[in-house]
Amino acid sequence: MLNQTLKKLFNRDLHKLKTEIESYQNEANLWIIDQGIANSAGNLCLHLIGNLNTYIGATLGGSGYIRNRELEFTLKNVPRGELIEKIDQTIEIVNQTLDKITAAEIGAEYPMLVFEEKTSTEYFLVHLTTHLAYHLGQINYHRRLLDVI
Repeated sequence: MLNQTLKKLFNRDLHKLKTEIESYQNEANLWIIDQGIANSAGNLCLHLIGNLNTYIGATLGGSGYIRNRELEFTLKNVPRGELIEKIDQTIEIVNQTLDKITAAEIGAEYPMLVFEEKTSTEYFLVHLTTHLAYHLGQINYHRRLLDVI
């Protein structure tokens, strides 16, 4: 079933996100913006957490999560341990939601208008996996380029 495939992909990449954040040798470097890089790894991590908790947790899972997208890009110096905790919570809510979603719900229209046109939940969930992978790659590049002791 598609929800189990999506669950595997989200878990793979959210665990990789956790590994990337843990791999910074200098925690302060999570927040560096330099060399034409517009967003820090810490802010991209907060953005991914907010994105998945909004579109999967709140919208599909009824978690009650309330997003503050602006803070995802303006908060600074959130402790690494707090980021890891938020990633773990996100993994849990994504898994809980994907475990209970039905094939009919996946095939139905996504309950929120996010793009210019309505989409199916299936399309939007696949989009969310690629969005996560895209920013995960940016974080990996950020770490390899700017995590200099």
